[in-house]
Amino acid sequence: MATTFTKSMARNIFYGGAVFFFLLFLALTMDTTYNRLPQRDNRQAITEQVALGKRVWEENDCIGCHTLLGEGAYFAPELGNVYKRRGPDFIKAWIKAQPSGVPGRRQMPQFNLSEEELDALVAFFKYVSEIDTNAWPPNIEG
Repeated sequence: MATTFTKSMARNIFYGGAVFFFLLFLALTMDTTYNRLPQRDNRQAITEQVALGKRVWEENDCIGCHTLLGEGAYFAPELGNVYKRRGPDFIKAWIKAQPSGVPGRRQMPQFNLSEEELDALVAFFKYVSEIDTNAWPPNIEG
């Protein structure tokens, strides 16, 4: 066994380590993509109505004020679990009643959504609430 650490040994350790960690990265990516995500992302619940609800969400820039699964602005509440927290009737009534006019409170604009758009938005919130988020948000109020 050599008693000195040569450039050749250092190069071999570097290349061997780089290949090992690259293969480890590929294996973990493949495992996540093909084994773990299909069990957690609730893709089986995506319907045309859910897709319409997502379009309503995006076209009205809801994420400009709200967060959804931790993404978005923090001006208004997290809506990742709003379906479980409030239910479909409350969500629709809340959106229809905006702006609330309560002094001292932030006001959500009135978007004049149709019943079809409201139902789709509720379906989108239901879909999102059933994604396995590993217990995110940490409490029911977001």
